[in-house]
Amino acid sequence: MSAISTLNFSSSRFILTGFPGLEVHYLWLSIPFSSIYAMVFLGNCMVLHVIRTESSLHQPMFYFLAMLALTDLCVGLSTVYTVLGILWGLIQEITLDSCIAQSYFIHGLSFMESSVLLTMAFDRYIAICNPLRYNSILTNNKIIKIGLAILCRSSLLIPPVIIRLKFLNYCRPHILSHSFCLHQDLIRMACSDIRFNSIYGLALVISNLLLDAVLIIISYIMILHAVLAIASREERIKSLQTCVSHICAVLVFYIPIIGLTMVHRFGRHLSPLVHVLLGNIYILFPPLMNPIIYSIKTQQIRRRVQRLFHLKGM
Repeated sequence: MSAISTLNFSSSRFILTGFPGLEVHYLWLSIPFSSIYAMVFLGNCMVLHVIRTESSLHQPMFYFLAMLALTDLCVGLSTVYTVLGILWGLIQEITLDSCIAQSYFIHGLSFMESSVLLTMAFDRYIAICNPLRYNSILTNNKIIKIGLAILCRSSLLIPPVIIRLKFLNYCRPHILSHSFCLHQDLIRMACSDIRFNSIYGLALVISNLLLDAVLIIISYIMILHAVLAIASREERIKSLQTCVSHICAVLVFYIPIIGLTMVHRFGRHLSPLVHVLLGNIYILFPPLMNPIIYSIKTQQIRRRVQRLFHLKGM
């Protein structure tokens, strides 16, 4: 509280928001949050280890799953310092440079996850609609090119809007809405002309997250059309079951984004605690749930995980 009252608006330090009204319970809150981060790291590392060590999983579908797990692992690493740092009482503030760097990684990894989910939808489309050409279309060389394209798309389009944050004048209270930095949070505190950031940022969201969501929906419409043309009911169910994990991953990713966007746009009257909770769900829910979803719903992964922990198969 004293840090907020003495904060100079012209300084380059920003106050991180933990859980308003729950400050006395931070030590207790740190236990579940530490457990969640541990599960994020262990779960995604386990998926990567299983795919790397099992030669039978060296297939396009699992290569894309490895990209998703690696992205989720990086999301956890990008926020663990500030989120747990607040709960453990290690930090209260963050410098502008560190804030800009963190926002770059958070938004870049969000675009990367969206791109990977789109690629996985494309993978399912080919596997179901054109199974005989699956291996000839998704060769190792093409998968590497797809991976590089995803990396370039998510890392090279963001710098113009992120770099500009360094040169804005922040004259409003330097109090962030979350325990990590987001682009929309920083421009909210700026008194400079933010039209470029607003327009370019909106264009990025439309050309990445929104476009990817539309293309994923189109992919599944085409998949559903192909599946309904299959005569055998058993084959239709079998084909759709291969998509369940991916559909769950898409919902786990997009629902928190939609919720957080709605709160930022229309929920300014809501308690700051709501903003903080939705922000943490947006950051932690997909990396936490994806390893669980794929370990339960994907038979090949489930069997390898059971073997890893010396469990009997079902």
